[in-house]
Amino acid sequence: MKRLNSPDFDRWAAQIRRTGGCRQPIHLRGRVRHLDQATGQTLHTYTTANEPDGLLRVPCKTRRASRCPACAEIYRADTYHLVRAGLVGGKGVPWSVSAHPATFVTLTAPSFGLVHTRHVKNGKVQPCHARRDAETCPHERVMSCTVRHSDEDKRLGEPLCPDCYDYTGSVLFNAVAPELWRRFTLALRRYLAKAAGLTVKALGDHLVVSFAKVAEYQRRGVVHFHAVVRLDGPDGPAGTPPSWATADLLADAVRHAAHAVTVSVPAAGDRSAVVFRWGAQLDVRPITLHGELTDQAVAGYIAKYATKAAECTGTLDRRIKPTDDLSALDLRDHPRRLIAECLRLGATEELGELRLTQWAHMLGFRGHFSTKSRRYSTTLGELRAVRADHMRGPDITTGRLPLFEEDTVLVVAHWEYAGQGLSLGEQVIAASLAPPPRTATTAAHGAARE
Repeated sequence: MKRLNSPDFDRWAAQIRRTGGCRQPIHLRGRVRHLDQATGQTLHTYTTANEPDGLLRVPCKTRRASRCPACAEIYRADTYHLVRAGLVGGKGVPWSVSAHPATFVTLTAPSFGLVHTRHVKNGKVQPCHARRDAETCPHERVMSCTVRHSDEDKRLGEPLCPDCYDYTGSVLFNAVAPELWRRFTLALRRYLAKAAGLTVKALGDHLVVSFAKVAEYQRRGVVHFHAVVRLDGPDGPAGTPPSWATADLLADAVRHAAHAVTVSVPAAGDRSAVVFRWGAQLDVRPITLHGELTDQAVAGYIAKYATKAAECTGTLDRRIKPTDDLSALDLRDHPRRLIAECLRLGATEELGELRLTQWAHMLGFRGHFSTKSRRYSTTLGELRAVRADHMRGPDITTGRLPLFEEDTVLVVAHWEYAGQGLSLGEQVIAASLAPPPRTATTAAHGAARE
């Protein structure tokens, strides 16, 4: 009620609306001065001293939908345009790129034990693990499940026998997955070079391999990667790939690289050295402009997972603190065991470089969720800059910000972090002020089209 009745409520509400419905806006305190470089004259001054509470509230810009759906939706829309531009052109990418060979690749993790799954065949849900001659494990559990799990069943992804499940292998695979991906890209280039009778160094004079990928957590708590892999000429997307660089050759190179690369983890504690490789399930499909797997479908699929993390496994959405009591946290047994294994292995000197303790809440995975090669397409920074210019337009039109010749103006800014988030009462008001759910997406799409 105090906020509603304050004399500066309208200005506070305007700030909240400009955050686009952000749940945890950043609070800034400071000032900005625009100076004429030639004369030193002050052209425009902005200070937060005149703002409500002396603060400017700006969006948190997180990518995680579990933390802020509004900001994550903008990130998702940006990722969609970034991926799609690399398939059909636009955003600075020539339209001719749509003729380049491109494939959609899914690299999975190996099995670490039987888990509850949901099978659908001909539109009907099948039993989980219905086996007449199912074996009994050493812990006296029958390795069978006849339940037809719903999509919301919390048991999905959990092991049939937790004591048989390889929790150590699961978290170690997550930890080395980024390195496994790096070696996959190197093996891919080596195969293409050998097929063309070239050295790997000389391949760059004829062909460039571009990609965009995203990591996805399976419900059992391990990551797998979805990627767009494209072949370009030596000049990147603007160049035409050589005639021998076909979609079939690219598919063969992907299959070879996926089965050829390995990563070794040294022995630690009571665990001997182990070698990890990609799982047996490998999906390689060509991307077409028309058909089942179009550029829009691929871009939408990758963008969807760019805003997610490990929350589907039931883990925490924050780092595990040394003072946390793991047994007191609101966790199911499966993610609790995965986190506990990260903490146990992270304490060993041999595995220190994997930083398992710091990334226990991510079940060992410490890589970037979405990455791309340098010349795949535009960048998220460029898309954000376009959106910032788009949003600055109304301020100039309404006179809130003067129109300057940017080359002649010096901008001197000083900002201080002053907090984050909203009180419970402010959250209620902000929810009523937030734009409709699709407004954030529409705004991001519109700004990206500019």
